[in-house]
Amino acid sequence: MVSQNTKGITVSVTTAYLDDFSVPAQNKYVHTYKIRIANESDYTVQLMRRHWLIFDSAGTISEVEGEGVVGVQPVLEPGEVHEYVSGCHLKSSIGKMVGMYTMERLTDGKQFDVQIPEFTLVMPAMLN
Repeated sequence: MVSQNTKGITVSVTTAYLDDFSVPAQNKYVHTYKIRIANESDYTVQLMRRHWLIFDSAGTISEVEGEGVVGVQPVLEPGEVHEYVSGCHLKSSIGKMVGMYTMERLTDGKQFDVQIPEFTLVMPAMLN
């Protein structure tokens, strides 16, 4: 697991390789990642947008940007946590992702960016 705190918001990531959905002979490598967003600040925030950069060792760079995460724009009161799971398809056995969330403080409408820590996506056989 990797974690990073920005302005009182901690983002933690764990990953898993999905062997049953991957086809290495066709350069298809499928991973899931679980995100945990913890509001450790003193104010209520709402996750408004996400922005991802996805890299693989074949040289492919993908960018994903849009509203919310997996169809929601969660509101987190101080001390609350939001978790979700999503997935990523790579064209190589090794890759990485990094990004940010745009959050809005509900008391005054101020928006700020929260870093998502860089994490690797690796086919387990590559670790031997």
